[in-house]
Amino acid sequence: MPRRRSPSPSSSTAPRNRTPQPVRVRRRTFGDFVKAFLAFVALAVLLVGVPVALAMTAGWPFPETFEPMEWLKQDISVSTFLSILTFVVWLAWAQFTACVLVEMKAALSGVGVPGRVPGAGPSQLLARQLVAALLLVGATAASFAPSLAQLGQTYDDNQRPTVAAAQQTPGLFAQQQEQAAGTAAAVAEQASHTEATPAAKKQGDTKFYRIQPPEGRHHDSLWEIAERHLGDGRRYKEIFELNKDRVQPDGSRLSEASLIRPGWIMEMPGDARGGDLVEMPDDAPEVSPEVRQQISDYARTGDGAHEQGGAQEQGGAQAQGSGDEGSGGGTAHVDLPQQRPAPGTGHADLQRPAPDQVATPAQDSSSFGLPEALLTAPLLAAGLLGALGHRRRQALWQSAFAGIGGRRGMEPPTPAGDALDVQDALLVGADPEGVRLLDRSLRGLAASLAAESRPLPTVYAVWMSNGDLHLQLAQPSGKPPSPWQLGQDQTFWMLARADAETYEDVDTAAPYPGLVSLGTMDDSRLLLNLESVPGIVSLSGREEDRAAVFASVAAELATNGWSDRMTITLVGFGEDLTALAPSRLRHLDGIEALIETMEAETRQRRGALGAAGHDSVLTGRTGPAQHTRWAPHLVLLAAEPSPEDAMTLAELAADASRLGIGYLVGTGSGDLPGAAWEMEITGEGRLLAPLLGLELDAQLLPAAERRAVVELFTDADPEHGPDGPGTTPPFLVDISEQGRPAVYARLVGPYEIIGLETPDGERSALLHEALALLLLHREGVHPRVLSSALWPRGVTDDVREALLDRLRDWLGTDPDGTPRLRTDDAGRLTLAKSVVSDLDVLRSLYHEATQGRGVGSRAVRGRLLTDALVLVRGPLLADRPESRYRWLTHEIVDAQLPLLVADTGLALAEFHMEKNRAEKAIEALNAALRTAPSDERLWNELLRATHALDDPERLTALASDLMTRSGARGLPPRTEALLDELLPTWRDAVAAAG
Repeated sequence: MPRRRSPSPSSSTAPRNRTPQPVRVRRRTFGDFVKAFLAFVALAVLLVGVPVALAMTAGWPFPETFEPMEWLKQDISVSTFLSILTFVVWLAWAQFTACVLVEMKAALSGVGVPGRVPGAGPSQLLARQLVAALLLVGATAASFAPSLAQLGQTYDDNQRPTVAAAQQTPGLFAQQQEQAAGTAAAVAEQASHTEATPAAKKQGDTKFYRIQPPEGRHHDSLWEIAERHLGDGRRYKEIFELNKDRVQPDGSRLSEASLIRPGWIMEMPGDARGGDLVEMPDDAPEVSPEVRQQISDYARTGDGAHEQGGAQEQGGAQAQGSGDEGSGGGTAHVDLPQQRPAPGTGHADLQRPAPDQVATPAQDSSSFGLPEALLTAPLLAAGLLGALGHRRRQALWQSAFAGIGGRRGMEPPTPAGDALDVQDALLVGADPEGVRLLDRSLRGLAASLAAESRPLPTVYAVWMSNGDLHLQLAQPSGKPPSPWQLGQDQTFWMLARADAETYEDVDTAAPYPGLVSLGTMDDSRLLLNLESVPGIVSLSGREEDRAAVFASVAAELATNGWSDRMTITLVGFGEDLTALAPSRLRHLDGIEALIETMEAETRQRRGALGAAGHDSVLTGRTGPAQHTRWAPHLVLLAAEPSPEDAMTLAELAADASRLGIGYLVGTGSGDLPGAAWEMEITGEGRLLAPLLGLELDAQLLPAAERRAVVELFTDADPEHGPDGPGTTPPFLVDISEQGRPAVYARLVGPYEIIGLETPDGERSALLHEALALLLLHREGVHPRVLSSALWPRGVTDDVREALLDRLRDWLGTDPDGTPRLRTDDAGRLTLAKSVVSDLDVLRSLYHEATQGRGVGSRAVRGRLLTDALVLVRGPLLADRPESRYRWLTHEIVDAQLPLLVADTGLALAEFHMEKNRAEKAIEALNAALRTAPSDERLWNELLRATHALDDPERLTALASDLMTRSGARGLPPRTEALLDELLPTWRDAVAAAG
């Protein structure tokens, strides 16, 4: 049923008020009991009275004997019609009974939506109304609508006293989970803490309010409290400031305006009004003595609370943790983890600037319009950057091994315009170290649990805060394996960054591949586990804002580094996004195709789990088939479904979390039938979920940035672009005597610089690294890309500018007075043509030999190729220190250089073989193999050149050497086939040689 919304002068960023009237803790009226009694009588009559009456008057519907042929021979009489009519009445009774059972099950469980009884229609509607009326005064009335009410509950949890359970459940999603106690919680709270109409407080105008237990799907929030008692919901900040960091009766503290719990006390501004919900400690005789004492104690913390907050925070956290532990856990919730200071030891931490000194994107005067959405999405940027590098390497190798008729060049296209800005933003914003730690930590946890024969716990969310990981579990799952520790309560498992860095790669399946970043709150990043949600997650808001969220979710799921196999189905958007990961992403045209697909997959997964003996995909992922089965399937549906389709999806999603299937569905109205969790994206980029207590700075991928990202991937596609012998390198040098450079850097092999004085002091290594980055990007380097490469953990503007000034002074100027370090019209740093590297020369020599003067002159081609191969002294920057040049992991030069050297060696070998100089060809190929030892093309040409010597023993020795190099993988198929052609007895000869 659509929910009503109260008019509010608030902006769209504020939490929505779900009710137009002030919310009070509702007592069950006499009318409610009358309705419940009448519903009970009606159900008794329909379920018991009807069959009894039918049995007494018309008999049972089934005949005593089964003789269909005899029945057909009988005459049709009035008794025959009466028998048929009686049987129809029996069928109607059976159908209604089934409807009652279905509705009762859905009402008691609180998860999912009631299943459809075939052909029921009005009968099921009547059953629903009667069951709802009957349970109106029961403890489960709050769980009629699908919600978080019953998530993670166990039998023992439900036996706890309701008030204690309410006080033990903190936080974000915890507010909605108080529905588990339902109306009984409200009645119990009312019995011990009766409401009263307060008089004016003797001590002044200060008033207090006690957070009420939830009623149905409604929960108290500071916004609604301010709206009811201050007349304006936007004044919730005043209440927050009055109560921030003050110790509550349960020992915890208010740290976020969206995180309040039943039983907490809020000091109100002096002008608060609103009747009996504003409680005062002294002059409120109807308030229980216990509550009056709590409010009095709380009032005394007002003056010194903020002064003592820092000193008491640790003790308060311990008190909260001990209280939770003593209670033995509680209902499932997802809470913002307690903050702790970032580690301050170690060399890396000493280099990190203070938070107030770090240049943020908004403050950085040198941002040059880089997309902020990607600058502030480190995990998404890292995934996109890694996938883009993989795609470009794949294109290089595919072009290198292309068939006869030409090949693409080894130079990937240079981005321009928005694509170049997006690439720079990815380089600046990416946090590959964070992705690596997250991936290793989760896999290490899975391996430890498997070693202890423990199942994976259900994880709703992961918080990344100050380098630490906080897993929010659906329910307490015991003590975590070392080095994980219990967090602020039994449903938090925490891993410190220092402990996470001790993990190494393990051979186990990714345990939680459905994690995806939603946004940040107080410097903590939230990753929601979509496949663990017990139902549909709905996203409301404007279409363009929803599209930015959907694009971000799809792009991160498709490229993240903490997942293995998965399927992501996009409906209503994102056909272009499939270029990011064709093996993961697929696009469907409409909801009908989606429903047909998911019905089949849901049946298949249920059957597979049953056949394997697993109760969920989590238990399957720790078994022997972990690498091949139980991959998640996440559905992103941007087009709003019809009510009928939404109900069908809700029925499919009711059991989805157990099957590893997740649903994120967009809606323009904000009301989606069957939605378990509801979120809203505002025009200001805030992701709100008032019923879940979420208010995040959303992670987005707007349309312009999405198009640019897709352009980067499509341009890198091996099938994209013209065919041909090669493409022109982005920078060619003058290789004549007149083109002698002023500054010459050797990058291929040990790093050397000729033409410059060695800088003094500790900054020499930093200047050398900056120059190497500029030499590898002759098209220009964004200043922020340069600073993020040299200082991955952040740097201030003044430090970066000081380095650039030193780099300009070190490089000097050309004879005409032009500085060798320049800034182009787009603000990017470029080097003058008088500053070159041996890699530039190597590219220019190969290009001139194969596409320039060497094409028409054999002698010139041979000389140029020989000169090029002489430049190769080893791998790129062979002697670089391990602590520096980490930005090379984002580059593809490590793949380009071996291919370039191999192509040069192959061209020179072909040059010599034209004159039957096999020894010279072998010499050239061996020189290339020192830099490209795994290039199969070099192996094959070396075999042909050796065969040309007509020396079977030497060919056998080479075959044995290639077998050793290939290791356990064995020879590549083409190499093996070539050996069979050149030396059919090579296997026996190699075996005989040992």
